[in-house]
Amino acid sequence: MSVLAPLLREFTVPPAVQPAPKTKTQKPAPSIERFESIVDDYQRRLYGFALRMTGNREDAEEIVQDAFVRAYRALGKMLPEQRAELRLQPWLYTITLNVTRNRLRSKKPTNVALDALADPDALLRESNEGPAQPEAIVERDADMALVEKALLQLPMHLRAAATLRFIEGRSHPEIAEILNQPIGTVKSHVHRAVRILRRILGPQIGRIIPQGANLHALS
Repeated sequence: MSVLAPLLREFTVPPAVQPAPKTKTQKPAPSIERFESIVDDYQRRLYGFALRMTGNREDAEEIVQDAFVRAYRALGKMLPEQRAELRLQPWLYTITLNVTRNRLRSKKPTNVALDALADPDALLRESNEGPAQPEAIVERDADMALVEKALLQLPMHLRAAATLRFIEGRSHPEIAEILNQPIGTVKSHVHRAVRILRRILGPQIGRIIPQGANLHALS
């Protein structure tokens, strides 16, 4: 899945500008000149997030396209010092979440097929134990699909917090930044989401948490 082709039809990326020399610890500020690389770096993650929030691949693709167009236009209006201070990843997630909210408000709820979730292109977790066996991949994806379908039954504010915490693996401060909420509110939403997911999934709630982790510690 690539959102780059339809995205680039929405605007023209200016020719790349020769960057100024930088130190090893300095990262180039986000800019419209290097926007194509930003899309390459983040489209898969944002698609996975949008897919888990909507349960619909077509919606997720259109949400990410819209989010990148908005990000591009916003970057073009920023002063250089604003771009230098911009925390790109949480900013892109915030835009994607806002687009998702707007889209879901205008749509009626639909039944979600399990195969619409756990999309291999959207699964971001990686293992350090070497490549998984085919049987393990099938089992993992089926478990993840059940969890993600349960997440879709949560109210939007709880779904966003739980998806960012357990599926995306974000810290509470990162979630607070993306959602523009106090950390205490984020923790409360995650805790409430876990309580609801326990009722929906029972013991399968543990599928969300990496093996050996403590659910109460994370929530």
